[in-house]
Amino acid sequence: MTITMQNAEQLTRTEMQEFVEGSRAVQWTAGGRQPIYDFLRRVLEVQQYQRLRKGPKGIVRRCLLRLTGLSRAQLTRLIRQWLRRGCLQVQPVRRHRFPGRYTRQDIALLAAVDASLSGPAVRRILQREYQVFGKPEFQRLAQISASHLYNLRHTGAAYRQQRVPGHPTRARQVPIAARRQADPRGQPGYWRVDTVHQGHPDGQPGLYHLNAVDTVTQWQVVGGVPTISERPLVPVLEAILHPCPFRILGFHCDNGGEFRNHTVARLLHKLLVEFTQSRPYRTTDHALVEGKNGAVIRKHSGYGALAAQRAEAWQRFYTAHCNPSLNYHRPCGFATVQLTERGQRKRRYPVNDYRTPHEKRLSLPHWEQYLKPGVTAACLHSQATRHSDTAAARQRQRAKGAVLAPARRRNESSRGFLERCSRARGLAAPLPCTPSPAAETSAESRTPATPKLSHFQAHSWIGKCCEKPRWEAKVRTRFTVGVERI
Repeated sequence: MTITMQNAEQLTRTEMQEFVEGSRAVQWTAGGRQPIYDFLRRVLEVQQYQRLRKGPKGIVRRCLLRLTGLSRAQLTRLIRQWLRRGCLQVQPVRRHRFPGRYTRQDIALLAAVDASLSGPAVRRILQREYQVFGKPEFQRLAQISASHLYNLRHTGAAYRQQRVPGHPTRARQVPIAARRQADPRGQPGYWRVDTVHQGHPDGQPGLYHLNAVDTVTQWQVVGGVPTISERPLVPVLEAILHPCPFRILGFHCDNGGEFRNHTVARLLHKLLVEFTQSRPYRTTDHALVEGKNGAVIRKHSGYGALAAQRAEAWQRFYTAHCNPSLNYHRPCGFATVQLTERGQRKRRYPVNDYRTPHEKRLSLPHWEQYLKPGVTAACLHSQATRHSDTAAARQRQRAKGAVLAPARRRNESSRGFLERCSRARGLAAPLPCTPSPAAETSAESRTPATPKLSHFQAHSWIGKCCEKPRWEAKVRTRFTVGVERI
């Protein structure tokens, strides 16, 4: 709300006091500095501020603070200026600038003459152009110093524009996928695909999980692949997308090279599938599948390292047990987008809208038209009601335990080996890379007893002892002696 007060300087001091006390929640502002200064001068002149006592002066000051919106310190400075000069004027901004000696024409001339020589050599050329050849345009440049010549090289914009031609970076267009957000328009069949790496066991690249999620129904298909190169990735991609009951209309991925290549592009082009990729600085383009990576993949496989040789076993587990359980027996939350008063899009997940991907597909209007040829509603219904949700979860857990059993046995064997190594270190004679017995005795007399080593400390101790090849035979012999003592 804008309030305009006419002849506010005609107010009496009593009216000013009533105005200040009655408008404490109101802030008054005026536009521009010069109108505020003119209003202050008129009020001070009409009220005869220089003749007032301390109390009336305070009333006038408080009223001016409300009417002008100035700070207390700024109002005090302006009143002091009026008392001294009798007027209030906006002072222009004054910035000190050193006078320029060399003009833009001189800098352009220097850029034309400069041949990437040293400063003294260029300075001598400029002197010869004026003194020997008599060119008047070099009069000021003939007196330049070598140090200031370097300053003009680095700070002169005209010099850089003429001497150092710059070409803007040209974006390289890769005609493989359209860089935009996938728009399913309420139709199932638009997939978002991503990969999840499962660590580096024994220093070698581990297993990769291939995760594909439908945008509308959240129908999810997961697969295992030993590496994300083109040759093993394409067959697994075909295998996980083939059991999908509805037609594939779109394929969306991030900027990784495992999908943005000509092999995958030819496969999608043969299937007449729309190929899109995420835009830069748009995290919501791929947020759905990224959330499924943590909520599904990591919940089943964990964060430990898994060998790439187990990719076939994980693929069988996903195809036979995990994928049917995810799509027919695992409820998902579906967001409802609401616009706030500020135009922001808020995503809310109603409690009553949690359903399985199969149930979500059945809720779509005319959902039978999206099915693949040969897939019927009766077949899908029989597969969804074959097991209950808890029975499917128990079956999936048993199958997952069988897949993870080799990795658990390997971890237990590694743990037992580290324990034996730590006990062997405590019972065997000191190794060549450790201090002598006398030094250990003197050290033990000065410091408390060394606590028992953990698995990671024992492992690092083994690696430290085996760094030098000349101690390898002795270390192996003393390891054997220590284990036999155990």
